[in-house]
Amino acid sequence: MGRRPQLIPVMERVRVARLDGGRPRTRPEHLGGDKAYSSRRNRRYLRRRQIKHTIPEPKYQRANRQRRGSRGGRPAGFNKTIYKRRNEVERTITALKNFRAVATRFDKRAYVFRGTVTVASIRLWPRS
Repeated sequence: MGRRPQLIPVMERVRVARLDGGRPRTRPEHLGGDKAYSSRRNRRYLRRRQIKHTIPEPKYQRANRQRRGSRGGRPAGFNKTIYKRRNEVERTITALKNFRAVATRFDKRAYVFRGTVTVASIRLWPRS
């Protein structure tokens, strides 16, 4: 069946509760991703929703854009300092996957799995 892009469906489901109540936020201030998220469709979606992002441009996309000259568009904005912080997220996910119940996801229901991840996160918290 092939790979299915998941950035847009995931972003559509984002709901972050506000501390003072009210309607939950649906738009993050910033999004970081790796080269796999560097598609025109994803960038257009983020630009339309006014979400700042740090996603590196793969060499083949950069070469294609430069080959087209002025019709190729502007280079994608990229902040190396922000991108380096992505490593912290990757390490946290790796640490969570050291818990067998998180890595294998035995839980059938999403709310039970969320609780499993929460317990694993609490156990990791004092180590950080």
